[in-house]
Amino acid sequence: IVKFRSIKPFFQTCGGVNLPKVVVAVGSDGLDRKHLVKGRDDLRQDAVMQQVFQLVNVLLAKDPNTKSLSIQTYKVVPLSQKSGLVQWCDGTIPIGVYLKKFKNSPLISKMNYQQGEMGAHHRHRPHDMSAMACRKALGSVGGKGLEVKFGKYKEICAKFKPVQSYTKSVAVSSIVGYVLGLGDRHVQNILINCNTAEIVHIDLGKCLPTPETVPFRLTRDIVDGMGLCGVEGVFRRCCEKTMVVMRSSYDAITTIVEVLLYDPLHDWTLSPSKARTLQVLIETDVQGFVFSVFFRFKFRIRNRCPLPGSLFYFRRTNPGRLNLSDAQNTNKLAERVLLRLQEKLLGTEEGSVLSVRGQVNMLIQQASDPVRLCQLFAGWQPYL
Repeated sequence: IVKFRSIKPFFQTCGGVNLPKVVVAVGSDGLDRKHLVKGRDDLRQDAVMQQVFQLVNVLLAKDPNTKSLSIQTYKVVPLSQKSGLVQWCDGTIPIGVYLKKFKNSPLISKMNYQQGEMGAHHRHRPHDMSAMACRKALGSVGGKGLEVKFGKYKEICAKFKPVQSYTKSVAVSSIVGYVLGLGDRHVQNILINCNTAEIVHIDLGKCLPTPETVPFRLTRDIVDGMGLCGVEGVFRRCCEKTMVVMRSSYDAITTIVEVLLYDPLHDWTLSPSKARTLQVLIETDVQGFVFSVFFRFKFRIRNRCPLPGSLFYFRRTNPGRLNLSDAQNTNKLAERVLLRLQEKLLGTEEGSVLSVRGQVNMLIQQASDPVRLCQLFAGWQPYL
């Protein structure tokens, strides 16, 4: 077993609000390994999501039709409620970096300036960006960013493999992310491996106050990297195969999610003000209440998030502060979370039961719909 021998006395900072540090650890085998040290950030949800991804990989490997499919994982080690270590994904770079040249578009710069000048009400009101404005932005920034990236391969055979790997990884992560309710997929939260072209999803534990309108990220530049066929062909087939495995593994997936949801150290609350109050209690609790790693799951409440694929996010709270009424509400909400997960695995969308092909087709249409994309917050950058 390789152990830490020492840590080099220097670090680098990464982008982000909390400025995570990149440190280099020297192993007992003499090799240097990079690690990301994050503070003021709860990594327990990321750790559990990685465990769920590993379970999905096992399920995919058992099926002959999906044994070549997998979702990329990495190690996450929570050290406390607000700190932890994350494995550094060597050879990867955010997709947004590939597309950074598009940020120089005059129209996008003007839109970003206007977003910053307007008040919160104007910036976050419904339909603050029209579909027409979204299409205009698409025309302004150009496209084919990832397609140009794969164009460095001179031989057709050499280009075929990375395009296939990229398309398959996007398909698997899209379906798994939809079923598990993974959101906040902006261009800095999706990495691409420069060697294999597979994508890696990071920052899995963030709670967002505003529901997203799309089931996963399938914007124009994501599709451009799939080659001439786009979403047709490999992407659609891999989505369907992955959904078949997820449906056939109904018992395994619902069981592990149910165990996590009904864990007494979990809480799901509808009251944002109550969540904030309890979160303050957690942060000021000198006893340092010990939490087990838990699973943050997002779900849609029809009367509050009418759009299909919309998600409502919940903040974790301190179970030591909950009363009987809170516990009853927790059980009811956990049941709703589990019910929505079961509906997805059964193909139930908006009251109708869809086949695998029909469900995948609906998700692809929703994910690429300009009317839905234009309603996302500016930082999501739906025009990329």
